[in-house]
Amino acid sequence: MTIRAVVWDVDDTIFDYTAADRAGMRGHLAAEGLLEGYASVKEALRRWREITDQQWARFAAGEASFEGQRRDRVRAFLGEELTDAEADAWFLRYIDHYEAAWELFPDVLPALDILAVSHRHAVLSNSSLHVQDRKLRVLGVYDRFEAVLCAAELGVSKPEAQAFHAACEALALPPHQVAYVGDHPEIDGQGAADAGLFSVWIDRTGVSAVTGAGPDAGARAAPDQPAGLRRITSLAELPAILAADTRFGAPSTFG
Repeated sequence: MTIRAVVWDVDDTIFDYTAADRAGMRGHLAAEGLLEGYASVKEALRRWREITDQQWARFAAGEASFEGQRRDRVRAFLGEELTDAEADAWFLRYIDHYEAAWELFPDVLPALDILAVSHRHAVLSNSSLHVQDRKLRVLGVYDRFEAVLCAAELGVSKPEAQAFHAACEALALPPHQVAYVGDHPEIDGQGAADAGLFSVWIDRTGVSAVTGAGPDAGARAAPDQPAGLRRITSLAELPAILAADTRFGAPSTFG
């Protein structure tokens, strides 16, 4: 059985969203004069991330539009009843700081270069095409992908099988010939495995699912590794893990 294509998540998989979000929000809050309302910058950023996760879950569940979840993030964070225009303006000022911090992870281009000769590539994100299209262009990797699919336009989000199958259909390949690489063990990893794709979880925290060891172990509990997926901590491992399962039919030694 041969894996012929790799479908990629974007945020915190190829693009360092967490670092950009933290840097952008830190600069934005300082410019807005809002840091004095928190005990520390760390506390302000923790609150923003908590609200972001809550509102993103509403969007993924179909309870809010993409624009609506952005506006509600601002309202919840500020604790104010803002108009749509006011919330949009506040968010756009944050975006200016956030985009200034955009960067690919350093292992992305080497992995894409190695796999370019052997695999086709596409993107499946739980964001919107408007956001991810521009992001991939700014980061200089848009042309690496045959297709870019996003939940806002698909009308279905990961971990639903329909989202993964839409990516396979865009490539005209059956799920068992497609690998999916993402950073979330359930939404990306288990979702892709359940949809019949070759699922690879990129665990960039370095937290072992068994020992909890790693640089962020004190800040994040080690997750249980869901069944049916392969765990890596760097994209440098990806070419070998694909070859291990596709060329010889043997199970990978990673994860």
